[in-house]
Amino acid sequence: MDLLAPGLEMFALAQDEVLLRAGDPIEHLVFPHSGAISLMIDMGNGQTVATAIVGREGAVGSLSLLGPSPSAITAVVRAAGTASRINASRFLAAFNRSRSIRHAIQIHASAMLTQFQLSAACNALHPVQARMARWLLHLRDHIDVDVLPLTQEALSQMLGVRRTTVNGLMRNLRAFGAIRSERRGQIEIDQSRLTAAACDCHGAIRLQIEEIFSMNTAPIPLSGCSG
Repeated sequence: MDLLAPGLEMFALAQDEVLLRAGDPIEHLVFPHSGAISLMIDMGNGQTVATAIVGREGAVGSLSLLGPSPSAITAVVRAAGTASRINASRFLAAFNRSRSIRHAIQIHASAMLTQFQLSAACNALHPVQARMARWLLHLRDHIDVDVLPLTQEALSQMLGVRRTTVNGLMRNLRAFGAIRSERRGQIEIDQSRLTAAACDCHGAIRLQIEEIFSMNTAPIPLSGCSG
């Protein structure tokens, strides 16, 4: 019996679209098929910082399963793509009925918690240039191309720094050869040189998440689970 398919709606993820704002109720779960979404923390002084990137391996809004509460994060589309969404209450009903869905969400939660924890440590301990290189690599991992659809303004939001700081970091990375070119809204990277400029957290996060998914190799279709 299909539990999710009747309630899933396909839609386009538009570049820079805000899917969810901090403080708003979580009305839908969103499952990207392509593209990438950054999860942002909004500070009281107006600054923001990215804590994770979600792509086709994950979901946005899964904390609604813990009970009604406002969103703690703002979710922003960083690379356009497509996704499916389902009403949160409908997904909760399917979650309660299906062991397969519960297992899929458990894997997703483990992967997200790993990303949150390591990103928090990285944000606290590592220089901003190494962190910027890490975020560029994370985005590249999700969209699998070397031309990244990012503006300097988006990077400043993700890093929690001024636009002028990002501009200086871009110059440094271009001089190092890690960024080949930059046009408005597009950053072309050299993956190997960018990896050399990044902190070790990129590799650590990627390895730990791959291990989480490799331990659960059976495919778990979110759009057609049975109990």
